Amino acid sequence: MKHREDPESGVSRETLTGLRAYLALLRRWNARINLVADAPEDAQWERHVRDSLQLLPLLATAPAGPLVDLGAGAGLPGIVLAAASGRPTHLVEADQRKCAFLAEAARTLGLADVKIHAQRIEAMALPPAAIVTARALAPLAVLVGHAHRFLAPEGIAVFPKGRLAEGELTAALPAWKMRVERFPSLTDPAATIFRLSAICPTGAP
Repeated sequence: MKHREDPESGVSRETLTGLRAYLALLRRWNARINLVADAPEDAQWERHVRDSLQLLPLLATAPAGPLVDLGAGAGLPGIVLAAASGRPTHLVEADQRKCAFLAEAARTLGLADVKIHAQRIEAMALPPAAIVTARALAPLAVLVGHAHRFLAPEGIAVFPKGRLAEGELTAALPAWKMRVERFPSLTDPAATIFRLSAICPTGAP
């Protein structure tokens, strides 16, 4: 495990102000389409925005190129990382109502380089990505398969995982070879963030 700085350090005041506007929008829409669990505003900032911002330094090893957020939902972490990093970003989300929210969030934040894809992940075809992320979407073995399909050769996958992280990694390893880096979550002491690279099937030469 490696020590990291506060998730908000290195993020501009302008970006943080924009993310406050995003959270306000999320709270308004949440009453209609249940995007995240209901909670006080400060708790939602910590659990969702700050939790997503802590991934930003982990993207530093990725090459130039777009970020793909799978099962984007409420835009966590995809919208947050797009705002903080300035990378072109693809948000893949099958739920049309959530896609409507993502479009409004991107407009509110002025994120012209965010593209929203209202499709199932399995049906998507995208140019090779520098980064693949997903949060609370599927077991790691499934996510690694998706990452292998979407990533450029030098790309990285960044996946936050909860208390079952090591068990999920153990389940994924029979099918996949990869470089695995672990980072402690700064917002949940029971969680781990995996940064994965050099992903290939175990049967590959």
